[in-house]
Amino acid sequence: MAHTDGFTAPFALARYRDGDEVRLGLVAGDRLRPLGPDDLGAPDLNAFLAGADWARLERLAADTAGSADGAGEWMPLADVVLTAPVEPRQVLQAGANYRQHVIELVAAGLTQDGSRTPDEARAFAAEMMDKRAAHGDPYFFIGLPACVVGDDVDLVLPSYSTVHDWELELAIVIGAPAFRVSRDDALKHVAGYTIVNDITTRDLVFRKDMKEIGTDWYRAKNAPGFLPTGPFLVPAQFVDVDTATVELKLNGETKQNGSTSDLLFGIAALISGASETMPLLPGDLLLTGSPAGNGQHWKRFLQDGDVMTGSITGLGTQNVRSVAEPVAS
Repeated sequence: MAHTDGFTAPFALARYRDGDEVRLGLVAGDRLRPLGPDDLGAPDLNAFLAGADWARLERLAADTAGSADGAGEWMPLADVVLTAPVEPRQVLQAGANYRQHVIELVAAGLTQDGSRTPDEARAFAAEMMDKRAAHGDPYFFIGLPACVVGDDVDLVLPSYSTVHDWELELAIVIGAPAFRVSRDDALKHVAGYTIVNDITTRDLVFRKDMKEIGTDWYRAKNAPGFLPTGPFLVPAQFVDVDTATVELKLNGETKQNGSTSDLLFGIAALISGASETMPLLPGDLLLTGSPAGNGQHWKRFLQDGDVMTGSITGLGTQNVRSVAEPVAS
């Protein structure tokens, strides 16, 4: 599928390959033009996001589209190779944040001893989640910015496991720095949104050598290329994050199909909670969690040649090809 499938914003940002370099571009419809510091009014992408003067780029898109001189700067989007649209210094990830997904996981555990019927277990789990949403805090862990890549890079499946999984997520792109901001003020710190597929190696999530340690997110989630991102950075004003559909297809078959309306902690709560500990910086990514339907649910994990097609309402489509890691002879 084309990157622009599902892309509805009048304009957005993208990064693309120009020989050995990666350049920033302005996307409008099925076209792209290069953006330099003079266009941005800032030295680079993250500096622009700190102020996020989207009106400046809106004028540029409109003026250039109607200008005979400027029209020559535009290129067909199909003629360029897009890569990750962001350059984050920090990546934070929210876990257990889709209500129905977590209810099903908790209920499955509660029915194993036969003490509750499935309906009783789901009701108990739903009550737990509602209390957590009302009185609890979001659950965060950190990822490595080096794992952020575009879908121009194949996902190499490390040979040390056969249970690599997908988790398509809406990702917040931070604009103005946020440190200990309230929920009421949190949305002022959002520059835009993008798509991230949070790849996870399931058999490394929990430590086997010392169970008391608990989870090992570093080994489970931070292999090279484990955060396919993009294709576009869409300004916040063009995205309805309250009802966006998050859909992942594996080789054309739908595996995830959820709605952000099911988030336990919404965008404002996530930004406020994450900013309590460490300042969030312009261009940082904050992942919002994954809806139901990952490989662990289907008992089907990524294999050589698999193609994941991920889309979120208004944000376009990413296409990630999986390849097996060559085994040394």
